[in-house]
Amino acid sequence: MSRAGPRRFATPDWRAFVARRDRGYEGIGLGTELSLDLGDAIGSRAWWLGLGACTALCGTAVWLGSAVVPIREPAYQLLTPVQREMVRPQVIAPLARGGATGAQPIPNARLVEPLAEAPERPRLELTARLNARDSFEGVLRRAGVGQADIAGVVALVRPLTNLGSLPGGTDMDIVLGRRETRSVPRPLELLGFRAAFDLRLAVARQDGALVVRKIPIAVDSTPLRVQGLAGGNIERALRGAGIPARLASAYVKTMGYAVDFQHGVDKRARFDIVIAQDKAETGDIRHGELLFAGLSRTGKEPIEIGRWDFGGKPQYFRAGGDSVRKGLMRTPVDGARLTSGFGMRFHPLLAYSRMHQGVDFGAPWGSPIYAAASGVVGFAGRHGGHGNYIMLKHNKELNTAYAHLSRFAVRAGQSVGQGQVIGYVGSTGISTGPHLHYETWFRGRVINPMQLKFTGGMQLSGNDLGQFMAQMNRWRQLAVSGGSVAEPKRADTMADKRRRRA
Repeated sequence: MSRAGPRRFATPDWRAFVARRDRGYEGIGLGTELSLDLGDAIGSRAWWLGLGACTALCGTAVWLGSAVVPIREPAYQLLTPVQREMVRPQVIAPLARGGATGAQPIPNARLVEPLAEAPERPRLELTARLNARDSFEGVLRRAGVGQADIAGVVALVRPLTNLGSLPGGTDMDIVLGRRETRSVPRPLELLGFRAAFDLRLAVARQDGALVVRKIPIAVDSTPLRVQGLAGGNIERALRGAGIPARLASAYVKTMGYAVDFQHGVDKRARFDIVIAQDKAETGDIRHGELLFAGLSRTGKEPIEIGRWDFGGKPQYFRAGGDSVRKGLMRTPVDGARLTSGFGMRFHPLLAYSRMHQGVDFGAPWGSPIYAAASGVVGFAGRHGGHGNYIMLKHNKELNTAYAHLSRFAVRAGQSVGQGQVIGYVGSTGISTGPHLHYETWFRGRVINPMQLKFTGGMQLSGNDLGQFMAQMNRWRQLAVSGGSVAEPKRADTMADKRRRRA
């Protein structure tokens, strides 16, 4: 027995077999090679054999494809102009691109007589609109009315209405008649327009002369009364209830003399407003002035303010007859919210605590700022960290100041009335954003504006007071025509349940 031990049978190496086959003639052209990489071993024997096989296959495919007979598309012959006219009645062409369908008639020259000029319409009916920059006479002239007819119309309607005060957008219905020649303007047959909210004028030609006729328009002048929840923003709630922006702002401004909107009004407060309203039979609506303003607050006495003519001009009085303009306005800016109170505070920009000598009202940039009371402008200009600054002198003891304005509406030395716009909200000086810094100075010492009570004003008495209170009662009894979003139902508390069981 040999020392090498028993002989073992060797396992065939398939990897080597495949490598030998790839380098030899096996499978080339016989279908045993499934793939051959022509990018590997370029120039070798196997590569040349693979290239030859690939070239043969491609050549065979091209030769077989060239033997296929192509399908010939029939040639269409272009139509002559005569043939095109003959088939035109059977063609539907797109009208948006100027196409015309149907046969075109050929007029017979023996039956057609040419006209010297195109005939005019016997009368023209048109509507001209008065724009903001137009004049009454200019609109008629542009519509084709002759100068003599314009002068006659103006002479007729001027005693009945102010032509210069006609609102922009007024429509004028005009009818022009037949004229003898083209060299003269058409005669005016009819002119109609709305001369006032309750009046329409019609100018017509009768027996060769122009005459005017007044057409009254029925108008219902019942005031509009609206009630609703104040919510988070009472002015926004008024707008949502259908009150015009001008009158919603007037409500907030008028009520601002008697109410501190920052502390005295919660979300469950209810507003009551009456405004003058004219409703014409044509469907047009015209709103007048604020007549009545009421505010009901939880746990507080309701406030009612009415409009009354006193001393030759309209003013607003409380339900008891005393004028609302008897103290400082609690909130001298529209749409404001109290962002910083009076007293010591940590300054957000200077990073240390110091005395805050006023109160801050956050408001949108450009919101109007009102004079808290009547007085004289003592200063209006730049004032250090206050930025644009205004100080009003109301009397020998009381001054108010307004800081961080974006721009001024008054100048130094000018007299202002309570509620007059003196400037606009901004963020000038040392400021973190658009707001109004409001200060009050009493006897040379700064005090909290929210705690100052400044008396004055007028009081109705006698016959004026009786008539005013009677008018207030009529407004209270007026039917409510609308309101804001309905008040949500309040959840029953345990006390309510016990009260019902009892």
